[in-house]
Amino acid sequence: MKHLKRILFVFLIAFAVTNLQAQDENNPWSLDFGTNAVDFYPTNHPSMVTPNGNSTTWFDNFNNAKDHYNFLASPISRIHVGKYIADGFSLGAAASFNNITKVGDARIADQAYIGLDMDIRYDLNKLIGDTKWFDPYATIGGGYTIMDDKGNGTLNGGLGLNFWFTENIGLNLQSNYKHSFDDTRQLPHFQHALGLILKFGGTDTDGDGIYDKDDACPEVAGLKEFNGCPDADGDGIKDSEDACPNVAGTAEMNGCPDTDGDGIADKDDACVDVKGTKANNGCPDTDGDGVIDSKDKCPKEKGAKANNGCPWPDTDGDGVLDKDDNCPKVKGIKANKGCPEVKVAPKPVEVITTEAKAKLDAYAKTIYFNSGKSTFKNGVRPKLDAIYEIMKEYPNANFSIDGHTDSQGSASLNKKLSERRAAAVKDYLIAKGLSSARLSSYGFGEDYPIATNKTSAGRAKNRRVEIRLIK
Repeated sequence: MKHLKRILFVFLIAFAVTNLQAQDENNPWSLDFGTNAVDFYPTNHPSMVTPNGNSTTWFDNFNNAKDHYNFLASPISRIHVGKYIADGFSLGAAASFNNITKVGDARIADQAYIGLDMDIRYDLNKLIGDTKWFDPYATIGGGYTIMDDKGNGTLNGGLGLNFWFTENIGLNLQSNYKHSFDDTRQLPHFQHALGLILKFGGTDTDGDGIYDKDDACPEVAGLKEFNGCPDADGDGIKDSEDACPNVAGTAEMNGCPDTDGDGIADKDDACVDVKGTKANNGCPDTDGDGVIDSKDKCPKEKGAKANNGCPWPDTDGDGVLDKDDNCPKVKGIKANKGCPEVKVAPKPVEVITTEAKAKLDAYAKTIYFNSGKSTFKNGVRPKLDAIYEIMKEYPNANFSIDGHTDSQGSASLNKKLSERRAAAVKDYLIAKGLSSARLSSYGFGEDYPIATNKTSAGRAKNRRVEIRLIK
């Protein structure tokens, strides 16, 4: 057949074009098949005249199927394959067959009709809004039509409708005008099509009815309202944002339940069925003593944690709790740890003995300070405690605390540093219990070293205090 090369060429182009685009939309492929009708009458071509001899005009007797339409007895005489591109546009290729016996009002001998067409369709819903159950579209394209063994190229344009029974199955109705490039070989004409249309090609891996391209969780069945992601417990919070995905909860609790309504999710609540506080991990503390009721032996009375939430008793009523009272059944005084005061005749005490003064001097030489500071070196405090005990034994003696430094730094700074060091010793002894009236302090800076300032050991000895008896 001399037109075979042209037919193959058209199909190769159609195949290549429809496979250029990747899948962009749900069910991007379509297949519509059914019957077609060819009508030469309503095209205002000069060869077309009315029964009274007048020239036809556009769309004269457009729906006069009985007199002007050419049908093929076969229920399937046209097949169209389309591929969605983007933004409402799709590409397609169609093949149709017919038997021509009517050209307008004229009757002719049977002539085979073969149409091979390519088209671009545009979904008019993009302009008028989504109509859900039907899609109107416009189409434009070109093709190659063979009739009576004469082939000719055509420029095509038309309108169509898809009526959808389901998401994937519908009824297709289309009218296409085919303008012949050479009307001596073939007249311009309309071709109408009616058939079923199928949409397919979408991928839904998890079978939840949401295609993978729109499915945020394509491998796990989910819900449309969550873009295909699951909500296993059905609490309206998708699993990926649900802190308790398998137990229904509330949005306030990030998807977790709060059985006792205390604002603490059950998973974090140590007392799920009783209202409590966050500070107690969801458990109540009725008396507010810091011991939760389940561990409080006195849940309605404030007490101490160390006594299991109960208050400490004071058996003898002397104001000293039994735990601190050395005589819990006998009234005493706080100063004597709850025991009665025992009056003892004071012993005569001399101002201070020579032996005691020697001990004070020895201890004073062991009071070392950190370089440049008035803080004590490690191990000094026990020596200060020993000094305190000696001074406490001689309440009639008064003392002067003299501070000294090494020669590091300026003399004026060392003077101030020595004053602070002397005061540090004085303050320590007063804090231990000595009367401030018995103590005074002075700073002499670096003026009276007791060792060389050229070595670190000597400088450490010079950072000292001395204790003088004031009579």
